[in-house]
Amino acid sequence: MLIDWFTVGAQIVNFLILVWLLKRFLYQPVLDAIAAREQRIAGELAKAASKLTEAQQQHDEFDRKNQAFDQERGALAAKAAARCAEERDAVLKQARQDADELRASSASALAADRTLLGRQVTRLAQGEVFAIARKALADLASANLEERMGEVFTRRLRIMDAKSKALLAAALRECTDPALLRSSFELPAAVQATIQNALNEAFSAEVHVRFITAPAAVCGIELMANGQKLAWSIADYLKMMEQKLDALFQAESAPAANKPVAVAPAVAPVAAAS
Repeated sequence: MLIDWFTVGAQIVNFLILVWLLKRFLYQPVLDAIAAREQRIAGELAKAASKLTEAQQQHDEFDRKNQAFDQERGALAAKAAARCAEERDAVLKQARQDADELRASSASALAADRTLLGRQVTRLAQGEVFAIARKALADLASANLEERMGEVFTRRLRIMDAKSKALLAAALRECTDPALLRSSFELPAAVQATIQNALNEAFSAEVHVRFITAPAAVCGIELMANGQKLAWSIADYLKMMEQKLDALFQAESAPAANKPVAVAPAVAPVAAAS
């Protein structure tokens, strides 16, 4: 077989031209396109990596903030719980104080009401006792008893103290009208004469006396002249007892209850000018 070297050379030349053409117009653009695509992919991958890194950083920041928020929320919750406990304790303490004050106030008011009621009952009983005593004395009074009262009156007249006697004597001298001598019953003439003589003797002068009856003067005799009075009656004893009891009640109800109240000593209403 004969080889046509010209043809072989021509084909080699054609092949080399084809390779150059392929490289020039096909392979190089493809390589450039592939390189550009690789660069674009690398850029996108870099962007994706950057975004991934940024996202991871944001995720880490979010986790950090979330943990900080959880810690702060826990601290706030603990603080709020402590504050609620303090407020609850304060409210309970105030409620207990208010309840104690209300209980003490109620107890004090109840004690005051009890004391006031006791005083009212005592005063009512006192008034009833004295009313019954006066009525009993009025029912028991009689002419014979009044005669006995006349004797007691003349004896009291004789033992008057000097000061009271001087005041009554001056009143009798200054009085233009007869002195009044009151008794619950009309005194017999003998008793009137006895009292008249006792007055004349006590004051060393003729004393003008007008005898009258006064049912209010229970078991007693009363001599009045120019504003001065000489009296003796069982009713005076009752009145003195009432005054003493009233003084005791006033002392107990006064604000300064610790201070002692001066009460007049129990002295029978003997002949004393007033």
